[in-house]
Amino acid sequence: MPDKEFQRGIQSAQVECERLREENNRLRKLLSEHGIPIPAIQTQGPTLVQGVGIAIDAVSHASDSKAKIALFRSLFRGREDVYAVRWENPDGRTGYMPKADRDWKAYYASRPEDRKKVDRKTRTFHPLTDEVVRQHLAGELTVGAYPLLPDGTCWFLAVDFDKKTWQEDAAAFLGTCQELDVPAALERSRSGNGGHVWIFFDRAIPAVTARKLGCVILTRTMDRRHHVGFDSYDRFFPNQDTMPKGGFGNLIALPLQKVPRQSGNSVFIDSSCRPYADQWQFLTMIHRMSAHATEALVVQAQRAGDLIGVRTSISEDDNEQDPWTLPPSRKRLERPIKDPLPERVQLIRANLLYVEKKDLPSAMQNRLLRLAAFQNPEFYKAQAMRLSTFDKPRVIACGEDLPNHIALPRGCFSDLLALLEGHRIAPLIQDERFAGTAINVDFHGQPDLFKRKPLQTSVFTMKESCALRRPSEKRLLPHGLSPHAK
Repeated sequence: MPDKEFQRGIQSAQVECERLREENNRLRKLLSEHGIPIPAIQTQGPTLVQGVGIAIDAVSHASDSKAKIALFRSLFRGREDVYAVRWENPDGRTGYMPKADRDWKAYYASRPEDRKKVDRKTRTFHPLTDEVVRQHLAGELTVGAYPLLPDGTCWFLAVDFDKKTWQEDAAAFLGTCQELDVPAALERSRSGNGGHVWIFFDRAIPAVTARKLGCVILTRTMDRRHHVGFDSYDRFFPNQDTMPKGGFGNLIALPLQKVPRQSGNSVFIDSSCRPYADQWQFLTMIHRMSAHATEALVVQAQRAGDLIGVRTSISEDDNEQDPWTLPPSRKRLERPIKDPLPERVQLIRANLLYVEKKDLPSAMQNRLLRLAAFQNPEFYKAQAMRLSTFDKPRVIACGEDLPNHIALPRGCFSDLLALLEGHRIAPLIQDERFAGTAINVDFHGQPDLFKRKPLQTSVFTMKESCALRRPSEKRLLPHGLSPHAK
């Protein structure tokens, strides 16, 4: 009994320490934003950067390079056995490539079709060292880090926003982070035309958990700002759950490189997009999210169906990935929309289903777009085989966000009506479909394929519009429906 009371006391003290630490970080950020000096913290033993013995709280713009590099490497931790450097051609093309020594003699001696294989076998990668980081910060080179470690873990998650509205998108994402108690920092990219939101962890956690955390935040963010778009699910660093064969995963350019920093880019900014006066002092205030809190938030979101928020395939959710998280009804309960909803909405049936956006809050527009979105099976197939997922979007979106309407495929009609009915919105349906021109023909064909494989056409004859689940039957469908044609 005393042991249980002792454990409860320890847990209560840990929760209180976490709350005080978060409050302290919030107050220190406010002081930094308003240019107020932060008082020195009197402690018996300063907090040290892991493995280097440098006090985190003591690092500022006036600190020596050793302390800055130690703090920098404690936050932006990726693979240390390899790193990438940025290159730029005279014609303006740019990119990154792993820093390595190559055996050019063996490379050119091999056959052209074997050169890539020979290069992989003979190259020797350069490790990431303090000197490399110093050169990056001094503007002598630009370093890219590989966040995915060989064991499938990572120390941070970064989210890239590069649209014209990146400031609004990033602000909405940060707002969701604040609601979920996820510590995050915003960096303006080196081009100045985008931003990165960084989330750091107190230890290396599985990349799949970190990416699920990003999906949770992004899904919640799209409820308040649907303009963020489904393509943002492909803008995570790392962008893989496991290490692809023969690769390192995607890379991200490290911040605070001197050349763009002189133009106000590649620096951390506040909620008003103003750079912090002392970048190093701001880095000392960044709180690292605990692995336990990350896992708890992801599990809670999985049970609520907020991980990605779209079906797993074109068909209904009969292939639920985590069926044990479903309620007895086998259906996910959606979060209620807090914003006021209109009593009725204009719905036009034409080549697509057009839903008028007038008076519809962003959360409802997001729900409408998600009706026509599903997770891409090709992405998960490639990832499971440890193949590259390049150019394979995680989510396939078939809806369109037009200036005045949300456009959905016609097969979503029944789901659309159910969504509107569930929120007590009456649809004002206007039918603008082209009826076509009647012709008098008879079909006398009887293909052998149709004889061998009967097609169930009753469902199609009973419904005005629906989606074909098995694409292999698309050639048989006209033959099966021809006797019922009117």
